Amino acid sequence: MKKLCAFLSLLFVILSSQNVNAQSIRERIAERLAHRQQADEMEQEDDDNNSFNPENATVQRNVSYGADSAQSFDVYIPKNAQNAPVILMVHGGAWRVGDKAMNRVVENKANRWLAKGIIFVSINYRMLPKADPLMQANDVALALAKAQSVVPTWGGDAKRFVIMGHSAGAHLVALITANGNIAKQQGTQPWLGTVMLDSAAYDLEKTMSSKHMPFYDKAFGTDSVFWKSTSPSYQLSQKTIPMLAVCSTIRKDKPCTQANAFIEKAIKFGTQANVLPVAMSHKEINENLGLPSDYTNNVEAFMRSLGLPL
Repeated sequence: MKKLCAFLSLLFVILSSQNVNAQSIRERIAERLAHRQQADEMEQEDDDNNSFNPENATVQRNVSYGADSAQSFDVYIPKNAQNAPVILMVHGGAWRVGDKAMNRVVENKANRWLAKGIIFVSINYRMLPKADPLMQANDVALALAKAQSVVPTWGGDAKRFVIMGHSAGAHLVALITANGNIAKQQGTQPWLGTVMLDSAAYDLEKTMSSKHMPFYDKAFGTDSVFWKSTSPSYQLSQKTIPMLAVCSTIRKDKPCTQANAFIEKAIKFGTQANVLPVAMSHKEINENLGLPSDYTNNVEAFMRSLGLPL
């Protein structure tokens, strides 16, 4: 892939020296390079593990929720937690890479919310090729059910969960919210709300039927029936718990288009649902949440409307 990018870059330079007739070719190459950069960012989600250890908090690592070694989560518990609410986080990584201990997944979020008396849980789940996205959604629901069942031992409240995911993780939390049967089958209790951080996979049938990044093929294949079964938009058929869809306004694949359509459909069913467009990169939407900013304030405003002490 690096050789391909280098070749395209060289070709771009050569064409830049030609006359105006090469303009459309240069634009297509520039667009392809931009998409490749975007794809690389979305697929390289496992390069910053650091086992974050916050002050004034207790950490329980690798709590098992299933038979597979990948089915585990880390728990960050504020001191003197009592009936505390919980944020359960699902990492991204194109459904095939990533880890619950990644710095960009945990540090800023946990630092912010532990200080407000909120328990933070970061989960792993089985990845491609071992588990397809539908199996991964079931893993997320199973992790939620496990966390809800043991949360009293952490000083938390099983009825005060918010689930959150980034990228592929955003797709997975959207899917179990849209299709309540997945969560019910895994034994979850109702949760307060769902926050989706920059997914472009609400309508997989639309994504797969148009120009898309290659990693989608690895995750969703060519079966249109499977596309529908894993599409939050297609699975959404009734009022759900509240949702917030954060989307990047600067990504080349325009995730806000699908986010808006999904949220508009949810609202028609009577769901409390909103889109939060932000002029940030895919990576920044994940990494910067929790840092002082209007972005963090707006996400917290949504969670405050659910009853979290923010």
